[in-house]
Amino acid sequence: MDARPRPTNDKERAGIQSVEVGFALLDVLAQAPAPLMLRDLAAAADMSAAKAHRYLVSFQRLGLVVQDSANTRYELGPATLRLGLSTLSRLDAVKMARERLPALMETLGHTLALAVWGNRGPTIVHWQESPLSVSVNLRLGDVMPLLSSATGRCFTAFMAPVGTLDKLTPLLQEEMALAHKLGRSDVPASWAQVQALQSETRQQGLGRVKNVLLPGVSGLCAPVFDADGHLALGVVALGSSASLDTDLNGPMVQALLGMSRQLSMDLGHRETSRP
Repeated sequence: MDARPRPTNDKERAGIQSVEVGFALLDVLAQAPAPLMLRDLAAAADMSAAKAHRYLVSFQRLGLVVQDSANTRYELGPATLRLGLSTLSRLDAVKMARERLPALMETLGHTLALAVWGNRGPTIVHWQESPLSVSVNLRLGDVMPLLSSATGRCFTAFMAPVGTLDKLTPLLQEEMALAHKLGRSDVPASWAQVQALQSETRQQGLGRVKNVLLPGVSGLCAPVFDADGHLALGVVALGSSASLDTDLNGPMVQALLGMSRQLSMDLGHRETSRP
C-alpha cells in the first residue's frame, strides 16, 4: 500500500507563475484595438519593457505574437487564431448559460429561462423555476410573442439585421393584426411603433415588460451575443410585478445584464461587434 503523503490542495493547484505573467501580454493584445509598441504593451501589462521583450521573443517563436518589421508594433499571431477558432467550435452557448443560472437565481430569487430562435420565433429551451416565485404557466418549447413578451422584444431588437427581416416581418404582421383585432393598446400597432420599441429596447440593453403578456407578471430578457455579434440566446427572468424590480438601474436588471455580458464575452463577443 502506498503510504506516501498526498499533496495538499495548495500544491495541487500550484501553477507556473511565468506562464501567468506572460499571459498578461497576450490578454493586453487581445483587448487592444490595434497593434502596440513595446513600451505601451509592457506598461499595460504592468511590467518592464525588458521583461516583456523576453516573453515576446518566445511568443514569436510559437506564433502567438507577430511583430511588424516596418513599425515594430506587436499583435496577436496565427497560433492564437487557431486556438480561438478551435475554442469557438467547441462552445455551447446554452450549456454555458445553464451552468450560470443557479448563481443568478440565488441573486435574483426569481424564475429564470433561456430562449433561442426557433422556426416560429424565440423559443424556451430551458426553465428553472424558483420555489419563491409566482407560478407562470409556461413550458419548454413555448414560443414567446415578439411584441408583448420581454423575450420577444429582446429578439426583435437585437437579432442581427442580415437575413432576419424575412424571419421577423410575417411574425410581426401576425401579432399586430391580432392585437388590432383584440383592441389591445399595450403593444405596437404600426411599423413606426415597432421601430420605436426596438430603439427603446436597444437603449435599455434588454427586453422588459410589466403586466403586458400576463397580468401581475413582469419579465426581463437580456441578450447574449456570439463571436460574430449575432444574438445567440436570451436570458429571461420572470416574476410577480410586486417583487421583480424592472428598474433599469436596479440590482436585478444590473445582475441580469452583468451575467449576459460576461457570457457574451466568454463566447468571443466584443462590444465593438454588437449589432
